This record gives sequence, structure tokens and C-alpha cells, in this order.
Amino acid sequence: MSTAAEIVLNGLALGAVYALVSLGFVIIFKASAVFNFGHGSLLLFGGYLTAVLHEQLGFAAALAVAVVATAAVAAAIERLLLRNTDPHAAHTLTIITIGVDIVLMTDLARRIGGDLLSLGDPWGNGTAEFAGVTVAQSRLASIAAAVVVIGAVFAVFRFTSWGLSLRAAAEDREAAALMGIRLERIRMLAWCLAGALAAIAAVFLTAFPSAGLERTTGHIALAAFPAAVLGGMTSPTGALLGSLLIGVTEALCAGYQTELSALGSGFSDVAPYAVMVLVLMFRPTGLLGTKETVRV
Repeated sequence: MSTAAEIVLNGLALGAVYALVSLGFVIIFKASAVFNFGHGSLLLFGGYLTAVLHEQLGFAAALAVAVVATAAVAAAIERLLLRNTDPHAAHTLTIITIGVDIVLMTDLARRIGGDLLSLGDPWGNGTAEFAGVTVAQSRLASIAAAVVVIGAVFAVFRFTSWGLSLRAAAEDREAAALMGIRLERIRMLAWCLAGALAAIAAVFLTAFPSAGLERTTGHIALAAFPAAVLGGMTSPTGALLGSLLIGVTEALCAGYQTELSALGSGFSDVAPYAVMVLVLMFRPTGLLGTKETVRV
């Protein structure tokens, strides 16, 4: 029983980190109708900056610099590469993000090489035990951090003028523009926020029991993409729910790998996509997604 509880708790912690990433996908999609496939490279960039700066600046200052720098890079991508492209050609914008991902990933992979980089997080390899369940302190920290950060993001959506403008633009961009909402500013701030969330997620994705930051760490963001689709690309709450479901599913598949050996040794890696496909067969718009009505 304790083993099952430990696996579920680790899955919830993993899902909490996935929520930070998938929320970035959803925010950008709501603001600009773009699937940002460059999100993984932003995550890797934020993690790399924290890794190379934490010895000189300390962990907290290095993370703050990484968050600001990643947000700035995300804003530059939107401003320099996407803004001058037809905003109605979402497929073109999505392809551009794939190109950005390839360029950034290639450069960062060259810099990291075959090394495993530590981000200097204060939890180290410490563990905590309660009720017979042993869990890494970094996992508990990831849950606490995700609750605080995601709570703050939802508060921004609910109580600020930018959040109201973002929701209005997501509902009807043309009507929002006619009401005086500056869509370009909304899109840039959305990219900034998504980049900042990716940098924070990098810390917990590379903390113990993970080995550290490596050149393939950015690919982990691809596991959070099914969570965003699963919850509904227009629903932040759906992204949170989908992330927790994906995290627990992945942890259960990894924890009971022996019992699932008939499905292959790496089934936990494809489990998020299997769950996504299964749900979309019955809910094409995702768990909390809404159907779009178009007048013809």
C-alpha cells in the first residue's frame, strides 16, 4: 500500500510540474491561436541559465535571472518572428515555432554536450518520510511551488485587466480589438508568462531523483503537450487537470513496469499520448475544452 501511495504522490508531483509547462501552451494558444512547439527549447534555456549561474549568484538569484531572461527570449520570438506574419495563418506560425525549437535546441545541446548539469537547488537528494511513505523533498517542493505559481497565474487571469483582456481576446479577437484591447501587447505578455513558467518548471524537472539537466531535457515538454490537449487547449483549468492525470498515469506505468511488460519496456514514455488519444476519441475538445461556433 505504501508503494502505491508513494507512486501516486510522485505522479502528482510530476503532474504539478507538467502543469507549469502545459499552462504555458494554453496561455500562448489562447492569446495567439498558436501551438508553440518551441516551448521545450525555452525550458532548456531557462534550466541552462540557472545551471551556469547558480555558483556565482546563488540558486535564488540565478533562477530569477533565468526566469526574466527566458521571458525576454519568448517575447523576442513573438516580436521578431511571429508578429509580422499573418495572425490568421496559425499553421504558418506553428511551423515557425518548430524552426525556433530546432535552432535553440541545437545551440543549447552544443553548449551542454554530454554533461549533466546541476541547477544548485537547495533540496539536493534529501528525502522525507511520513505514514510509511518516502518521497524526495524536491517532489514536495515542486507541489508547493506549483500551487503557489499556478494560484498566482489564475489570480492574474481573474483579477487583472490583462487577464480580462486575454479572456476577451480568446473569446473573439475581432470584437476585443474593436473594444480597444491591444492584441499585440496581450500576445507578447502571454509569451513572457509562458517563458517564465518554463524556466521555473526546468528546476523541478531536473531535481533529484532526476540526474540533472542534459541536452535532451527540453524534450520533456513534449510530455506536457498531451496534458494541454487532454484538458482542452482553451482551458487553463483543463490543463491543470490533464497534467495531474498524465503525471499519475506516467508514474503508475513506470512503477508497475514489470506488470505491464507485455506493453513494452518504455510504455511509460508513450502513456501520456495513449491517454490523450483515448480521451480525445470520446471528448474531441478535451476534458474541459469548448466547441467553437463559426458563422458561415
